[in-house]
Amino acid sequence: MFTVAALYHFAEVPEPEALAASLRAEAEAAAIKGSLILAREGINGTVAGSPQGVRAVIDAIRREPGFGALDWKESTAARMPFARLKVRVKAEIVTMGQPALNPADSGAYVPPEAWNALIREPDVAVIDTRNAYEVEIGTFAGAVDPAMERFRDFPAWWDAHHAAFAGKRIAMFCTGGIRCEKSTAYLKSRGVEEVFHLKGGILKYLETVPEADSDWRGACFVFDERVALGHGLAAMPFALCRACGRPLSAADRQHADFEEGVACHHCAASYRDSDRARFRERQRQTELAEARNVSHLGPPRAPAASKPSARKRKPISAS
Repeated sequence: MFTVAALYHFAEVPEPEALAASLRAEAEAAAIKGSLILAREGINGTVAGSPQGVRAVIDAIRREPGFGALDWKESTAARMPFARLKVRVKAEIVTMGQPALNPADSGAYVPPEAWNALIREPDVAVIDTRNAYEVEIGTFAGAVDPAMERFRDFPAWWDAHHAAFAGKRIAMFCTGGIRCEKSTAYLKSRGVEEVFHLKGGILKYLETVPEADSDWRGACFVFDERVALGHGLAAMPFALCRACGRPLSAADRQHADFEEGVACHHCAASYRDSDRARFRERQRQTELAEARNVSHLGPPRAPAASKPSARKRKPISAS
């Protein structure tokens, strides 16, 4: 079994490039794979490997000034869920397009054990801050879906719809908690006084709250080869479309437009014949690699824009 650690922490990083180089060396020495994103505002990522290797990377981060209180969520995977290690420097560790926003002024944390009671209150509006393709396979009962393609769409969505939430307390949630640090801070910057967010995100809720008591419906998309998790952080029966990156249920994979490694019903009209030929060759190489018990697939990518076109659309990275 591999240990998988999802983490984020907001703290000042004066030289993110130098820290990235240091953490890359630490992770490579520990045979860790996954993704780490650094910016002047902090760190965000998910890594996997042996328990000792993951702990070595966590300890290296926590030794940095301002990162001693770093928290992380652990789960396990039967197979390595990442194909390689990526350590990148960006302007924001989660891209909202609001670099001047202060995440320290975020909403009030609500522990998973108290989340159900809050979101069942009649004066509370619950907002899912994830992308539409994630919401499609699972969300909390009664939650509002902003139908976003990217997290940077959230400020414009809120500014256009805030009047519908007048007089409401706002409860927000996301996969691991990082988006809500910024989305709740954004609402507070817009004058919303009572705004809350789920501490540890959906993953902590699914780990903590028994299924019999749960208000969660469906599966939680994760950006690794496990694809989607359920209660107890157990893997759910979803697979990725290798063309567009969307999570597919067993029923989706029975659709007439589905071809393994080539297309699904979400993207079948979005690529040219030359693209599909290239995808078929990639799938053939993947199957040959699997027959030799070696990895050929790259890491999963976030779905491309939802509107199909006749031209090739390159899948975008998570934001």
